[in-house]
Amino acid sequence: MEKQRLDRFLSNQTGMSRSVVRTGIRRGFAYVNGDAVKDAAYIIDPSSDKIDYDGESVEYKEFVYIILNKPSGIISASRDKSRKTVLDLVPESLKRRDLSVVGRLDKDTTGLLLITDDGEFAHKCISPKSKIEKSYIVTLDSDINADAVDEFAKGVVLADGYKCKPAVLEILAKNKARVIITEGKYHQIKRMFGVFGLGVEGLHRERIGTLILPDNLLFGECQEINKTTALRIN
Repeated sequence: MEKQRLDRFLSNQTGMSRSVVRTGIRRGFAYVNGDAVKDAAYIIDPSSDKIDYDGESVEYKEFVYIILNKPSGIISASRDKSRKTVLDLVPESLKRRDLSVVGRLDKDTTGLLLITDDGEFAHKCISPKSKIEKSYIVTLDSDINADAVDEFAKGVVLADGYKCKPAVLEILAKNKARVIITEGKYHQIKRMFGVFGLGVEGLHRERIGTLILPDNLLFGECQEINKTTALRIN
């Protein structure tokens, strides 16, 4: 594993800015293998050195993978000047400097959202070439016509002429369904149902590939998953 400066390591692993970390190091907050280190440029080996900062052990992780149960009313963005974003829901213990949202959910859509600092993994998840399934529970404003099941399977043609890839539509109740898609066009599910004159009143993502939203994860809560679990997503 590549050796690196103490301030870089602490900044990457804690989400604190480099300047804040350097100040803390100068004040004696940093310990390497039990010894106080006040030099921000001190070189450490993340794979073998024990690092403590401000009384807490700092564990090295190459990347972090987080499942969030997104509540309604929160935007799926890394940052926003005036509105609360999903990254504001990530606890300090999981924050990293380069965390980003994997794909997006509309402001009023709830459910499973992935957050990571692994750019290659994020690209794989959102790339149409990966054909990763996304499963949603949809509540509609009117009853679903059974004919829509076949149309979804063939590929719904949207109002602008775009033909969606084949999707699964499973009717759960008169106005409730499960939809499984492998792409993510803008407002796609709402537009698909709009072709049949149906309005979407509720949209909740329950699964991405092999990752299922845990039943015990409440709205606004996060859960870290390990790299092995994350990389098995498809």
